Amino acid sequence: MHPAAPPLISGLFSKPIECAAAFNDLPDAVIFLSRHRRVLYLNRAAEVLTGLSHAEARGLPCRHVVRSNLCLLGCPLTESPWEGGARCLEGDLINRDRRRVPLRISYVVLKDLEGRLAGFMEVLEDLRPFQELESRSGQAFRFSRIIGRSPAMERLFAILPGIAQTDSSVLITGETGTGKDLLAEAIHQLSSRAKGPFVKVNCGALPETLLESELFGHQKGAFTGAVETKPGRFRLAHNGTLFLTEIGDLPLPLQVKLLTFLDDHVIYPLGSTKGMRVDVRIIAATHRDLQAMVREGRFRQDLLYRLNVVRMHIPPLRERGEDIRLLLDHFLAAFVSDFHKHINGFSKDALQCLLEYSYPGNVRELKNIVEYAVNVCREDTIERHHLPSYLTEARVKLISNLSEAWESKPAENEVSLGMPLEERGADWGEVERRLILKALIKAKGRRHRAAEILGWGRSTLWRKMKQYGLLSSASAESERGEDS
Repeated sequence: MHPAAPPLISGLFSKPIECAAAFNDLPDAVIFLSRHRRVLYLNRAAEVLTGLSHAEARGLPCRHVVRSNLCLLGCPLTESPWEGGARCLEGDLINRDRRRVPLRISYVVLKDLEGRLAGFMEVLEDLRPFQELESRSGQAFRFSRIIGRSPAMERLFAILPGIAQTDSSVLITGETGTGKDLLAEAIHQLSSRAKGPFVKVNCGALPETLLESELFGHQKGAFTGAVETKPGRFRLAHNGTLFLTEIGDLPLPLQVKLLTFLDDHVIYPLGSTKGMRVDVRIIAATHRDLQAMVREGRFRQDLLYRLNVVRMHIPPLRERGEDIRLLLDHFLAAFVSDFHKHINGFSKDALQCLLEYSYPGNVRELKNIVEYAVNVCREDTIERHHLPSYLTEARVKLISNLSEAWESKPAENEVSLGMPLEERGADWGEVERRLILKALIKAKGRRHRAAEILGWGRSTLWRKMKQYGLLSSASAESERGEDS
């Protein structure tokens, strides 16, 4: 067969058919190998799973494409493959993004008419959906890889299964680092499309010209450098889910093309006048205010309506109360295991510092803080000095700013925390601001203690501090900076 010719299946029908037509719509990955275990063909699911296109993988040794732990233990295909017809083993694969994917791999021996070895077929089944179901059993505080037991997260977990079973477009909103990617993946894994591909595209990572080709594909010769036809992410996600993260960064011309797809589910690759129908569910995510972008003319209102069929908002970590301690313990256990450390937990002082921090970078920042602490800790317990220095500096700046604000309002000294409502006067907002200042100074900047003094929850205290402009410290500066 000529190297440029498409792989064909002959002998079954009156005329040969292309392998792509027969195997591309299968939910499982299929790979054909030569008798020397070099790749001859990958279907679309295998391209998504491995991160390599058919053209990139063709001719490579199987172990360089599948990259499974089974390869390290000894290739199953070298153990007298002509003796048996098929084998089924469980292992894992490291894809192009260096992510470990658990698999069930079926090896099938292919023989010619004389009974001689002709090659092999491998069928790779992604086991992540099944492992996620097992991990949730008996863990009310965990849903897929999302962890939480605060009321806000419980409400989110309660509606997830119902939303997952529909094909409606979903818009996930939330600050940077809250876990929007994990929520999108959980929706896919719980849906009827779980065995189909989950394809992610960051709309802000590529310039407009490359992004259009990446999303919709192109025909050979469509532009300079287009030396071969590229399917695009929409086609790769056929029968699965396409996750468009940072949808607020999608250029206006591509917003039009996306809107057209949502109307008719037909894509038009660059350089082609012929449309192609694909069955894809769209999940989009953003940390931006799309309504404000609509008013500014930077985002199409009709596209917002089409994406916003189901809206799911992930609250910031500072509003999730007890989830902070839950996440601290979870990530500590994970990193202690990964780094082979012997750390029993956090000291009282370190834990207090971590519980009072506002986490402008949300769960991602908390995870990074714990990873840093586990890396530098050489003791049995993580102490305050093992934490990143900016946590302590933020506390010092907060106390300094509060003291200055307190001294600028000497009349506040006459205000009592237990003041009856009828004695508060007309401007209760100013009085409440001063009460917060007094409680924070009394607690030496520790928000958890200040909230106890005021009889509030930590999230209530944080919200009111923001309302009264009391977050001009390092934490507020970090919050403004994280929107980049």
